Amino acid sequence: MREIVARYGIRAEKSLGQNFLFDLNLAAKIARAAFPLDQRTVIEIGPGPGGLTRALLAAGAERIIAIERDPRCLAALEPLAEASGGRLVVIGGDALALDPVELSEKPRKIVANLPYNIATRLLLFWLQRIGEYESLTLMFQREVALRLVASAGTPFYGRLSVIVQWLCEARLLFDLPGSAFVPAPRVSSSVVALLPRESVLAPASKRALERVTAAAFGRRRKMLRQSLRALGVSAEALLEATGIAGTRRGEELLVEEFCALARAFEKFS
Repeated sequence: MREIVARYGIRAEKSLGQNFLFDLNLAAKIARAAFPLDQRTVIEIGPGPGGLTRALLAAGAERIIAIERDPRCLAALEPLAEASGGRLVVIGGDALALDPVELSEKPRKIVANLPYNIATRLLLFWLQRIGEYESLTLMFQREVALRLVASAGTPFYGRLSVIVQWLCEARLLFDLPGSAFVPAPRVSSSVVALLPRESVLAPASKRALERVTAAAFGRRRKMLRQSLRALGVSAEALLEATGIAGTRRGEELLVEEFCALARAFEKFS
């Protein structure tokens, strides 16, 4: 990987959120975490010089669609695509502007070392059509990963935790030290597996759930009887309808309780 980077003059750009994983053993570990890969289309975001891409090919992915916006990395990936026998397709473009569902066939998975600076935005984008994916195996900054899997009552639990866990089963798989990357980030990274649920965890509309969680976590230290006033309906009526004590705080509520508030909010709004 170092030879490839040197040959194509690839230097990590902070503006692109680039930190290249050179350790092919760790790349292989990420690929294995997404098994099975055979008879699947794998979407990879920001492959860079292709460390994880090579691991996914070696792990038996039937087809890989790699989305990369850096022209230097596109040039470095060309020989790999040519040698793949059609299994690797490289697309130049911004992952935030491209919908993987429109670029691929089912069954599909996303496996990626996500750029830190757009990781959460990408995830929220993919969640809009989460039922189109078999699984997502993604690397995040560790703090973001902890938010995805956090339980009610813990420090990292918040809006993102609720929405992700409403739609998916989220599991923290393993950590990667900063020293595994070039340049080494100042933070650790974690790989998370997201398995879309066959049906959402509890009935609710996404719009209402997003409104309720925004209100509840917008003023984390406030009790629900105060924070839910931001919804523009009677907080007391919502709490009475759901049997949730107004003295509780948003960080204490289970996902199912947020869904109950979302249903009540739709009824009263």
